[in-house]
Amino acid sequence: MANSNITVEICVDSVESAVAAQAGGAGRVELCDNLMEGGTTPSFGAIEVARELLDIKLHVIIRPRGGDFLYSDTEFEIMKRDIEAAKRLGVDGVVIGLLDREGNIDLTRTAELVELSQPMTVTFHRAFDVCADPFKGIDQLSEIGVDRILTSGQEATAVEGSELIAKLIKHAGDRIIIMACGNLNERNINRVIAETGAKELHFTGFRSVDSEMQYRNEHVFMGGTLRPPEYSRAVTDAEVIRKTINAI
Repeated sequence: MANSNITVEICVDSVESAVAAQAGGAGRVELCDNLMEGGTTPSFGAIEVARELLDIKLHVIIRPRGGDFLYSDTEFEIMKRDIEAAKRLGVDGVVIGLLDREGNIDLTRTAELVELSQPMTVTFHRAFDVCADPFKGIDQLSEIGVDRILTSGQEATAVEGSELIAKLIKHAGDRIIIMACGNLNERNINRVIAETGAKELHFTGFRSVDSEMQYRNEHVFMGGTLRPPEYSRAVTDAEVIRKTINAI
């Protein structure tokens, strides 16, 4: 049986996957688009339909593009408009992350987005994992009212970053939630909990679903140089989510 003291957030990139995450026992979903780029803002239509179908908490990433987290004035304006739209659509929380040229938290802009987001909660995403000083970042983000930070401990996976995650959780205390992420699964999730003390966990649980297309042109790719599969897609598997949660 899952540990009721642990909150599980599932990262999804479609409404179909959000519904599957809920069926698998997730307490919250983070709805994104373009997970191959780390997640960008989903469409308003996807947000609205997800809100209609979900009984659990719905968080939405506000990220206008892939790549770094140094945004232009135009991109910042887009983020503000997207936050206002998310609020109108009944979203419970938004997920943001902004850095300056030196890799510090862009405090002025982040504070503006936090204020604009109210009464929704605010998570600072893995832009935190490429900031120059994570301890200073915790201090700054907690002071301006950010509710939680998503982190893999500035490593590729939570297992590799568990030592730093534990230190960050200790440093944060009760000021801000540190949510662990990074290739968490049924086999390693309890190890990460034990090593870090994390009370909130963020992961995916995908399976590959083959296209129902009968006619296929295998010579054309829509993803440019990345060449993702055109006739299969990743969809959240409720059973994978359930098994991982029950393993806690």
